[in-house]
Amino acid sequence: MDTLLHTPTSMAKRPCSFPSSPSPSPNPNMNNQLDNLLRTFLNLADSPSLSIDHSFEHLLESSPCDADKSLLIDRALKLGSLLLEAGKRSSRKRSSVHNSLTWALPPDLTIKVLSMLDTQSLCYAAATCSMFYKCAMDPLCYANIDLTTVVPKVNNAVVSTMIQRAGKALLSLKLGIVPGPIMSRGSCQPMVYGIQNAVEVSNFSWNDKKTRQGKESSILSRSCLNPLSGDSGAAGAVLRGLHLYNIERIDNTSLCGALSACPSLLDLEIIGLHVELRQTLVSVSMNCPLIERLFFESSKTGRDDSLKSPTCVELVNNCPNLTSLALRGFKLYDYKLRILVKGFRKLKYVDFSTSYSITGSFLRNLGGNTGGSLLEVMILRDCIHLKELEVARLLTSVLAGDFKYLQHLDISNREGLAAAGDSYGRCYSSSIIPMKQVLEERPEICLLAEFPSEGRSDISD
Repeated sequence: MDTLLHTPTSMAKRPCSFPSSPSPSPNPNMNNQLDNLLRTFLNLADSPSLSIDHSFEHLLESSPCDADKSLLIDRALKLGSLLLEAGKRSSRKRSSVHNSLTWALPPDLTIKVLSMLDTQSLCYAAATCSMFYKCAMDPLCYANIDLTTVVPKVNNAVVSTMIQRAGKALLSLKLGIVPGPIMSRGSCQPMVYGIQNAVEVSNFSWNDKKTRQGKESSILSRSCLNPLSGDSGAAGAVLRGLHLYNIERIDNTSLCGALSACPSLLDLEIIGLHVELRQTLVSVSMNCPLIERLFFESSKTGRDDSLKSPTCVELVNNCPNLTSLALRGFKLYDYKLRILVKGFRKLKYVDFSTSYSITGSFLRNLGGNTGGSLLEVMILRDCIHLKELEVARLLTSVLAGDFKYLQHLDISNREGLAAAGDSYGRCYSSSIIPMKQVLEERPEICLLAEFPSEGRSDISD
């Protein structure tokens, strides 16, 4: 990745206080003499090294004083270094020409291939030769930037460079720390992860990492998304997907500022950020009218109850294209969820896993013409207040012909369901929930109902 970040710099010349004389034009005869001298000198490479050592020692001994000897040694080292660099530079040029002649693909197809690589592989490819490096500088290669890591390795400068390289070709951006491979859609594994956890996984000392902070921080700051607004918002204006994972320093202001620069956003995924649900949804509602997928997992499970009914109404009215909604780990109430599920007419996927206060009453009379009829996936895993009676009503409505497109339903709960008629009791198996009937009459549905060992019930297709 350092290869792509390297940009040549130049030093500004100091103004001279007196006019400088023009440099003499090169003398062809002198150049020819230098070429012949260098050719003769290079022929010495075939000579035994011992004879060259003896000749150089004899030259040193013939020098009258130590200063002259030191000067000869310095000149020998300098000349050797110049020849070494000239040789390496010419070798790279020849290799580049050779690669250009032997590489089967034209530049446009090479760029197309490189654009299919992930960001890290792109960096490795660019470091192999100057031909690939030139192709890797094309903005199309940065259309989909993925800078997610298991440990903190990416800083603001890397993000800024990548976004600048992409420019108006930027389509998606993924940043932050993930505990492992990004889970597939429908997975209920939490992805909230802290920097300290990442360091422990990598067996790297947190104290060692802190000693590098003054030199070059490897931690993304609250301003890491500012490049989306740079250059009059050119990059943010075309961005379609934004995924942010466990970036601890991003706050409400920085996130809302980034969203305000992304009017074309279709896919937003936020996991483990210290931002408020209400403010984030307000910003999405105001700035991202085209959004189709919203995935938001709280960093403080069950403690964020900031969502208000007017915010739900505004989101439904301003973002009518939403088809996938996941709000995980928040304190959510059924009447607010009902506004969302009933209001989004194109909604196919909902995930309210690990959320508090959900009883399931928001699902009453849904699945028909009143909203929720297009739902294909419904995940209510580990919703601690989910009631046995409401689950029974849901499955009864499924048997009655509602939720015709439903393919996946997860009501698993490691604490069991809230028992009917007992607000403190837990239900680990139920005679009123028609799970077997649903599987018999709707075999296309994958029904997950995993509960603790006390009366465990594992049902799927």
